[in-house]
Amino acid sequence: MLSTEISYSDVEKRLKNLLGLLTEKERTAFEATYAVREYSKNEIIYHQGEAPDHLLCLLSGKVKIYREGVDGRCQIMRLLCPAQYFGYRASLAGEPYVTAAAAFEPAWVCSFPMSVVKHAMSENIALCNFFVRELAVDLGIADSRIVGLTQKHLRGRLAETLLFLKNSYGTEADGRTLRLCLSRENLAGFSNMTTSNAIRTLSSFSTEKLIELKGRRITLLDEQKLIRISRMG
Repeated sequence: MLSTEISYSDVEKRLKNLLGLLTEKERTAFEATYAVREYSKNEIIYHQGEAPDHLLCLLSGKVKIYREGVDGRCQIMRLLCPAQYFGYRASLAGEPYVTAAAAFEPAWVCSFPMSVVKHAMSENIALCNFFVRELAVDLGIADSRIVGLTQKHLRGRLAETLLFLKNSYGTEADGRTLRLCLSRENLAGFSNMTTSNAIRTLSSFSTEKLIELKGRRITLLDEQKLIRISRMG
C-alpha cells in the first residue's frame, strides 16, 4: 500500500545525498513518479529472476538481500540500513534480479522508476558518479565477504559476521549488545553455515565468555578476541 504518512519532503530529507544532486527539472520528475510502501516483517520486496524496473531506497527498518541456493538454503548477501539504495544494479546491467529482497523487520521503502533515473543519469554526471561510488563500495564489501565466507573456518566466519553486524548496525546503550535481533537461521544464512553449526558455534563462544546470549540478543563480551578469531579464520 502507498503511505500517506511520508511526504516527498520527508523523502528528500532522508535521501538528500541522492536527491540533492538533481536539477530542478529532474527533481520535478522524481517527485511526480515516486512511491512509498510499507512492508511487514519477511514480506518479499522483489523475487530472484524478476525484471527490475525501480530504484529502491530504504527509508526505515531493515531489509535483507539474499539468494536461494540449490539445496534450498537461504544465503544472506547483505543487510541494509536506512538510506541505502538497492535493486538498481540489475537494471543498469540489463538483466533480471540475481538476488531477492525481503523486509528483515517492518520497513518503509521508497521507489523511483528506473526509466526516470536513467534519463537523469544521461544528463547528470554527478548522479552517475554517485551510483558508481555506491556500486564500488558494495563491490568492495562483497569481495571481502566472499573471502571470509569461503576460506574461513566456522569460528572465523561467525566472528566476522558478529563484528560486521556491530559495525553496520551499532550497539545498544551498553556499547556491546548488537542493535538487531537475528534468528539462528538468519545468522547461519549470513555466515554461510548450517543452522546447527551456527547454534553450536554460538554456544561455544558463549561458553568461552566471548559473547552473552539472551534469546536472540547477542552481547559481545570480548571483541578483541573475536577480532583475532576472525583474522585467523
